[in-house]
Amino acid sequence: MGAAKPTNSTSAATLAELAREVHGCRRCPRLVAWREAVAADPPKRYRGERYWGRPVSGFGDPRARLLIVGLAPAANGANRTGRMFTGDRSGDWLFAALHRAGYANQAQAVSRDDGLELRDAYIGAVVRCAPPANKPTPAERDNCLPYLGRELELLDRARAIVALGAFGWDGMLRAARALGVEVPRPRPRFGHGAEAQIGRWRLLGCYHPSQQNTFTGTLTEPMIDAVLTRAREVTSSWS
Repeated sequence: MGAAKPTNSTSAATLAELAREVHGCRRCPRLVAWREAVAADPPKRYRGERYWGRPVSGFGDPRARLLIVGLAPAANGANRTGRMFTGDRSGDWLFAALHRAGYANQAQAVSRDDGLELRDAYIGAVVRCAPPANKPTPAERDNCLPYLGRELELLDRARAIVALGAFGWDGMLRAARALGVEVPRPRPRFGHGAEAQIGRWRLLGCYHPSQQNTFTGTLTEPMIDAVLTRAREVTSSWS
């Protein structure tokens, strides 16, 4: 990976520095305009709330052995609250599952100061700004990928990565390759329950906990629980 591995205290400090850099990013004009427009004119149910309206950094345990990679902040979820998967239905599903698996101290996430703590887990994303229609462009994805790459370097204990959806899976493979990590050929394909060894990480596929998937039964609680159980198995040999 090139650089010396950070100590735990250094890792935490450097992740905080990375977060501050992410929060000030304005690389993608379309995303900047969209995230700020949503913050300035929110739906009625959120009128009066102060929106974050900036890029959203990853968060969690700096000593995490599990990294979870999503697509991007939701316009009225993390773009409102300032914390990944916080304040939307996808987050309701994800944090309930993380709580059941022992990775979170509570099952709900509604705001940045709600007391939520992740244990042995860290949550990031491929893109850090809310995109229109949840569809970043390839250029926007590529602008953001270095942030994920730096998290991969700083989370030096991470051994399992759960990619939420095909976009998260593809982004993880791209970020790893940008770090000089060899990606198997043929290129591993995404699927729920798919696995691939990418350098020191075991990449695990999970359908995204979007309302489209959870309402239709494409993703069920037993299905997401099984992926997190597998992640625990992968990391159990690492102290």
